[in-house]
Amino acid sequence: MAFRCQRDSYAREFATTVVSCRPAELQTEGSNGKKEVLSGFQVVLEDTLLFPEGGGQPDDHGTIDGVPVLRVTRRGAQADHFTQTPLTPGSEVQVRVDWERRFDHMQQHSGQHLITAVADHLFGLKTTSWELGRLRSVIELDSPSVTTEQVAAIEQSVNEKIRDRLPVNVRELSLDDPEVEQVRGRGLPDDHAGPIRVVTIKGVDSNMCCGTHVSNLSDLQVIKILATEKGKKNKTNLIFLAGNRVLKWMERSHGTEKALTSLLKCGAEDHVEAVKKLQNSTKLLQKSNLNLLRDLAVHVAHSLRNSPDWGGVVALHRKEGDSEFMNIIANEIGSEETFLFLTVGDEKGAGLFLLAGPAEAVETLGPRVAEILEGKGAGKKGRFQGKATKMSRRLEVQALLQDYVSTQSAEE
Repeated sequence: MAFRCQRDSYAREFATTVVSCRPAELQTEGSNGKKEVLSGFQVVLEDTLLFPEGGGQPDDHGTIDGVPVLRVTRRGAQADHFTQTPLTPGSEVQVRVDWERRFDHMQQHSGQHLITAVADHLFGLKTTSWELGRLRSVIELDSPSVTTEQVAAIEQSVNEKIRDRLPVNVRELSLDDPEVEQVRGRGLPDDHAGPIRVVTIKGVDSNMCCGTHVSNLSDLQVIKILATEKGKKNKTNLIFLAGNRVLKWMERSHGTEKALTSLLKCGAEDHVEAVKKLQNSTKLLQKSNLNLLRDLAVHVAHSLRNSPDWGGVVALHRKEGDSEFMNIIANEIGSEETFLFLTVGDEKGAGLFLLAGPAEAVETLGPRVAEILEGKGAGKKGRFQGKATKMSRRLEVQALLQDYVSTQSAEE
């Protein structure tokens, strides 16, 4: 038997009974990207309005008597609802679905069925899998490439069918029904039981499917194919949006266009040319700055050669600079008789460092310098350099080097 959400995808609220409630855990991804384990309960209802993830479609969000449902998964013929509040078995409860999420999933899933059928009908492009993503959806086509002309033809055809307001209906067929042989599908789950659910777009496609769908293609509003990209094993991924996602995409694009018009002081039709000019100007400036930085590095090297600290520890920090800047200085100086400690970047934040000097000493002290600056580095032949996160500890490094020099002098 299908769930209520499958029998009526447009239902937003209904009453049912709690069958069971048992302690459970749910693994989720926290805001910091790390896995978190939540303690809660697995609730089984007599029937459910909340779709359990499956068939490439994510699960619904919603509530049971106001209690948020964090995950819905299918287990055989029943759905498990994860909540962090227990619900009493035998009690009657009100289930509400997050309609915005549900309708979005209906639009994307029906859109996928339509694109899949049209791509197959027009060009023999078979769908091997699909993913309903949070921002975009992807259909994997069994072809190493799909041309721009094919994409345009598919997009035109699917939108014509949307304008034709073709109905979409859902039926249940028994496994031994001869019509099952005519229905497109990629096989049934191992634990499938009962009749087969078939989603049909009139005159276009019939497909085995467990997901939620619109009842008429007009509810899709519009489909936009954004791009194609190389997939796995000679496959091509087709990226698309359907319905409200297209409107949101247009809103974002229009906002970007307005912002660029204001920044670039030209109309949208001239944005690309204006950006190209800015890129060329930036490249010229970068080249000029690099030449100036090299000249400065040579000048700094000569100044350091005349430093009163020469022969011991010579240190220099600059806010502006890069690895090349430091290496030019080290190359110009070219001496192994002095410790040269160079740093660039934020004085109290992150940056780059370089330690040059006697090869054996640098090999020993380099990792300790990286440790003090809470960074990482590597080196060879009297030079050790890397990235640091705590430039504020530069004086500690200088003290370390001075101690080393003093100890060596005392031993001699």
